[in-house]
Amino acid sequence: MKLIIIVVEDDDAPILIRELTAHGYSSTKLASTGGFLLHGNTTLLVGVNDDQVDPVIDIIKETCVRRKKIIPQAAAEIPTTIHLPIEIEVGGAILFVVDVEEFYKM
Repeated sequence: MKLIIIVVEDDDAPILIRELTAHGYSSTKLASTGGFLLHGNTTLLVGVNDDQVDPVIDIIKETCVRRKKIIPQAAAEIPTTIHLPIEIEVGGAILFVVDVEEFYKM
């Protein structure tokens, strides 16, 4: 058995949860915050049998695509400086697949 820990952007979480559920996979949703942009993320925990890892990863690949986003540049020390927006890449997913020694459902 495996535990897949999935970190996605908040905007992608509802769609991913819907797709996982539609394919018969349960998930536990946790709120989290990313360190770079301090933007809200969602961490999903999905427990699956070993042979279900690849199908779950395929669902994630189809659902959580990387995309470009324009954000305002962080304020500088001098308030009169003009700040131009910068383009960053958002979306996608970070996955951790870990072995589960034991699983209990009570």
